Amino acid sequence: MNSPLVPARDCDLCPRLVEFRHANQEKFPDFHNAPVPAFGPLESALLIVGLAPGLKGANCTGRPFTGDYAGDLLYPTLKTFGLAQGEYGAHADDGFVLTNCRITNAVRCVPPQNKTIASEEHNCRPFLIDEIKSMKNLKAIVALGGVGHNAVIQTLGLKKSQWKFGHNQRHALPEGLPVLFDSYHCSRYNTNTGRLSEEMFHDVFRAVCAEIS
Repeated sequence: MNSPLVPARDCDLCPRLVEFRHANQEKFPDFHNAPVPAFGPLESALLIVGLAPGLKGANCTGRPFTGDYAGDLLYPTLKTFGLAQGEYGAHADDGFVLTNCRITNAVRCVPPQNKTIASEEHNCRPFLIDEIKSMKNLKAIVALGGVGHNAVIQTLGLKKSQWKFGHNQRHALPEGLPVLFDSYHCSRYNTNTGRLSEEMFHDVFRAVCAEIS
């Protein structure tokens, strides 16, 4: 029986993603090629929400942000701030563990061209809802990128027009909800273009750690 937090491996909610999954199963038979579960303990105070698995990253390894460029910045940053232990080896059995931190994606399956569509974000939202409800110690959420931000806002039943994305923004959401922090996505494009530097990314997690400590 599947956990409510995890879509079935053969989840068929999104026809476009299913078609892409089947194509990748033939092209890359050794890849995970299925919905990617969250990584890190449910007892954590921090949840990080990204957009979707990368084709040759999490879709390959089966662990969020593992095996792609974004993980090369994210995971060492988490270790720097005491939210992870071990050595990140870019594969799911590298022994790297998260502490007081959990990572998931708004959409659990890899999308074509790394771009989701609204119906896919809607179909996957119940899994993010269950994720948040199951984290009883949750104090803060970090949304990576505007799509991740909007997914969190909609999941929490809030209006996007009232809560705008902004890098290193702290959003004190209504009472009873975790604090939301925004960051530009730690993608290769954003770091190569200078939109996001390591120091800018670290600034976000300094604020986050102050919040959850």
